[in-house]
Amino acid sequence: MNGGPSGFTNAPVTRAFIIASALFTIFFGIQGRFNTLGLSYQDIFGKFRLWKLIWSIFSFWSTPELMFGLYLLYYFRIFERQIGSNKYSVFIVFSILNSLLFEFLVIGLLKDPTTKLVTSGPYGLIFASFVPFFFDIPVSTRFHVFGFHFSDKSFVYLAGLQLLLSSWRRSILPGICGILAGSLYRSNVFYIRKAKFPEFIASFFSRFSLPSTGSPRVASTRNVAGNVPSFPPRQTERNYPAPMPSAVEPSEDSITTLVSMGFNRNSARQALMQARNDVNVATNILLEAQSH
Repeated sequence: MNGGPSGFTNAPVTRAFIIASALFTIFFGIQGRFNTLGLSYQDIFGKFRLWKLIWSIFSFWSTPELMFGLYLLYYFRIFERQIGSNKYSVFIVFSILNSLLFEFLVIGLLKDPTTKLVTSGPYGLIFASFVPFFFDIPVSTRFHVFGFHFSDKSFVYLAGLQLLLSSWRRSILPGICGILAGSLYRSNVFYIRKAKFPEFIASFFSRFSLPSTGSPRVASTRNVAGNVPSFPPRQTERNYPAPMPSAVEPSEDSITTLVSMGFNRNSARQALMQARNDVNVATNILLEAQSH
């Protein structure tokens, strides 16, 4: 399982966020100021330090956390491809703000003025992304190792577990807050999943981030997740070769999974026939078709 086409094709917001996170972390690492990161009771309720809030959103506490965190951010770019850059920007802001709000509540309840209770880094966004990852991303392969059952999603869960436990309580707390924020988004409180930013705000990330390598970036053609994408079926037929005569008719569950991700039903059926009913491969075929 992978996040679709390689690189940051159709994922300019993810690219901008990863670049910002890496630069902030490297800057504090060079300055030797990792110990200044993280949030405490004094930072929020004593001397309100806005700069620490901003740094804490982007800067990881250590190099190992940076590696696992950037890997997860890079993998979760698949959600930007599914719902479009604009709505993914809403998801980022919603996840970060709500996870910070939960963190403030917990820090206020603990009232420990001497300890940094929350580590720094985009934990809110990363662990909020695990909610749609768990519910919406299908398993494409399963395997056994020493009698234990694994799937292709297991590697992402293991990376998340490593990041969650990297600083023990200081990382577990923002991780749980991120999961709560992701659950709120999925439950569509205040119809947040229909919200969109003005287009110039979302397009800012495309201009801000560096050019990507590989396939050229094109504007996302997705509408709201679950709606029919804007490319016509006739164009899709040119992108997909005719299925082999021996191709098995795809299952209704597989078609429904792709339709729920925003793909046209007829296009989803053709892709599944070409991919021999492999949902993950069919998803990549449809994403590649939209990038041309």
